[in-house]
Amino acid sequence: YTLADRLKKGRPIIIHGDGSSLWVVTHAEDFARGFLGLIGNWQALGHAFHITSDEVLTWNQIYQTIADALGVEADFVHIPSDFIARVAPQMTGTLLGDKTWSVIFDNSKIKAFTPSFQAVIPFREGIRRTLAWFDADERRRRVDGAVNEEMDRIIAAYTRNQER
Repeated sequence: YTLADRLKKGRPIIIHGDGSSLWVVTHAEDFARGFLGLIGNWQALGHAFHITSDEVLTWNQIYQTIADALGVEADFVHIPSDFIARVAPQMTGTLLGDKTWSVIFDNSKIKAFTPSFQAVIPFREGIRRTLAWFDADERRRRVDGAVNEEMDRIIAAYTRNQER
């Protein structure tokens, strides 16, 4: 819930790079539909599957959709991925090795093995459902102080670097 909390409080949110790389977000219910279609399907044994949405979004669109669902104006700070990795080296693998690059999955295999599979929950609806789940119980809204501190530290380092 840390990201949502930051957005609600008007705190800046980091978007890696220029935010234009592509990504796929899949709602748990859609994933479950695809997974259930494989259970008991003996022909699927030994195969690896992508079970994802066919909706492709930029990181800018993803974060803006979250802000819209929260009903807030977002303060986005675009920071080059390699700069983030230098300041926070533990993020190198998931950022430089994963999220920096556009990712579009081919779902033809899951659809061939499970012809009824179709992801039907667009991200804008899925994030609204997710936020409603958080709103239903205050105990679910855990904010990770360490993540906030790290984000603030990266933004501060980037700001200092830009001022030079």
